[in-house]
Amino acid sequence: MKITLAQLNYHIGNFKNNTDKIIKAINQAKNAGSELIVFSELSITGYTPHDLLEQKDFVEEAIKTAEHIASHCTDIAAIIGCPTINQNPEGKKLFNSALFLQNGKIEKIINKTLLPTYDIFDEYRYFEPNDIFQVIEINKKKIALTICEDLWDEQEIQQVFSRQKLYKTTPMDNLIKLKPELIINIAGSPFSHNQKKMRINILKRNAKKYNLPLIYVNQIGAQTELIFDGGSMFINSNGDIVKELKYFEEDISHINTDQYKPANISIKTSDNRIASIYQALVLGVKDYFKKNSFRKAVLGLSGGIDSAVTIAIAADALGPKNVDALLMPSQFSSQHSIDDAIKLADNLNLKYYILPINELWYSFNKSLSEIFANTNNDITEENIQARARGVLLMAYSNKFGHIVLNTSNKSEAAVGYTTLYGDMNGGLSVLGDVYKTDVYLLAKYINRNNEIIPENTITKPPSAELRPDQKDSDSLPEYNILDDVLFQYIEQKKSASEIQVKGMNKQQVIDIIKMVNQNEYKRFQAPPILRVSSKAFGFGRRMPLVAKY
Repeated sequence: MKITLAQLNYHIGNFKNNTDKIIKAINQAKNAGSELIVFSELSITGYTPHDLLEQKDFVEEAIKTAEHIASHCTDIAAIIGCPTINQNPEGKKLFNSALFLQNGKIEKIINKTLLPTYDIFDEYRYFEPNDIFQVIEINKKKIALTICEDLWDEQEIQQVFSRQKLYKTTPMDNLIKLKPELIINIAGSPFSHNQKKMRINILKRNAKKYNLPLIYVNQIGAQTELIFDGGSMFINSNGDIVKELKYFEEDISHINTDQYKPANISIKTSDNRIASIYQALVLGVKDYFKKNSFRKAVLGLSGGIDSAVTIAIAADALGPKNVDALLMPSQFSSQHSIDDAIKLADNLNLKYYILPINELWYSFNKSLSEIFANTNNDITEENIQARARGVLLMAYSNKFGHIVLNTSNKSEAAVGYTTLYGDMNGGLSVLGDVYKTDVYLLAKYINRNNEIIPENTITKPPSAELRPDQKDSDSLPEYNILDDVLFQYIEQKKSASEIQVKGMNKQQVIDIIKMVNQNEYKRFQAPPILRVSSKAFGFGRRMPLVAKY
């Protein structure tokens, strides 16, 4: 059977855009002589629409759109993702469905069985789980049609409370009884740099377990925090990847399932972690601006590593002419930091302005002098500098319509080494899910062909430069040690007693965890963060603000 895999970038709620893409791909598949074209999960609406699914007119428009697309499926069949209405008066109002389109109509509806409700997923909030198992048939060939999580029943979850399996039901164990000849899985599987191998292993394991070839179609594109990396593939019954689509790009590919036998050699999947993170962040920035009809960005360029990496990503995503930089030195800013910032702006061909904040800082302190009489300078005066910079950035944003990009990294956000209404300003956090140690690796990746970020920015000790001779290490452990603790606590959910880091005692670990917990209220007010790990701050990590634990 000749099948087309359509890996596309959808826009949530933009039915015209999504429909145009889908119909164009259908026509392309027809011209290629395909019998079937496969799109990804919730391709009609974009994944995930969240509470738009609670609006009746939104769901009705989605179904109407699906019927329109079906009218184009006269010489070809198609599989698309769409919410459908649960006709049973009991249970949730909707199903997360795969629609089988053939002969100009919606011929069959297959509903999702396993509804993920963990981390970033909250599907049981909207959808009723399927309990009726059926296959679709095209040209007398039976196909087991599954939706994303339906193949993840045996995912390699971290063992918490001795749990080794997340679900009680295995959809494919029911479908295999109907003797399908092929598995198709339509997915909305977000990118995570530390789960990519897991996804591939799960797909390969299913193909081998059921001794069936497997087609997996994912989407690409960013929907605010969530970034979808694509990587759609065809796997033979021996578990070999025989066709793999591009990552972080739209891609359409035609395969012939009869040509790929188990003897074929598997294609090796590229696994450059830092390159993947970089591609994900560029796509995240690009789509956030495009899908919100934003055009230009601005950020504070300090000469430090975080703002340097952020602005390089922004310039790549939006084009240098659409990114402006404000250099806002204080009396504590070193000349080499100012020089590094200027050099970087020149290397990227960016427009920049130098706006010293000395007078602003003095003015704030003068206004507060009576209230602050007989007190010593402390972190308050340091934070005034950050907030003065925040005021200038937001003024620039208001006047010219540029979106402020936040430059804080995950390490700083975790322990509260950020200033509310200062360096935490922004419409989007680019590095908020990237640990400081990985920020340095991203800088080296950006410089892989030639020096874009000045070498001095990469090699000098990190500093906020809010007081004389300040270094981050004055307040924090070295970042390689700190990030090790944070990763074990945040991503791996280990307790203080379980965390082991060379060169660090238990009390130091407890102190770091305490900083993480105490600064939850700050992160609650942070801009949306581009998610590139398995556990990002934001709606995928829901911690109480008033807890005492």
